[in-house]
Amino acid sequence: MNTTGTGIYIRMKSDMKKEAQEVADKLGFSLSTLIKAYVKQLIKTKHIDFSLEEKPSKFLIDSIKRAERDIKEGNVSPAFKTGKEATAWLEKQGI
Repeated sequence: MNTTGTGIYIRMKSDMKKEAQEVADKLGFSLSTLIKAYVKQLIKTKHIDFSLEEKPSKFLIDSIKRAERDIKEGNVSPAFKTGKEATAWLEKQGI
C-alpha cells in the first residue's frame, strides 16, 4: 500500500483560503483534513452536496417574484412537452 500520498494544488484567492481555514479551525479540523474528507465522500457517494448559508440577493428575489407574477398572469413563452414540439414552433416563427 502506498502511504506517501500525492499533492493537489488549488488556486484560490487568499481571503477565501483564510476564511476557509478559520471555519475549519472553529470546527477543530485542518483545512487539508476537511478537503480529504470531502474527496472521500465524493468517491464513496458519487454525489455533490453543497449547503449555502447565504441569502439570495434582492435582485434574485425580485426576479423570482416577477417570474411568478408573469406565470400567474399567463405572460410566458409557450410550453412544450417534447423537443420536437419546440423545434416545430421555432421553425413556424422563422427562427
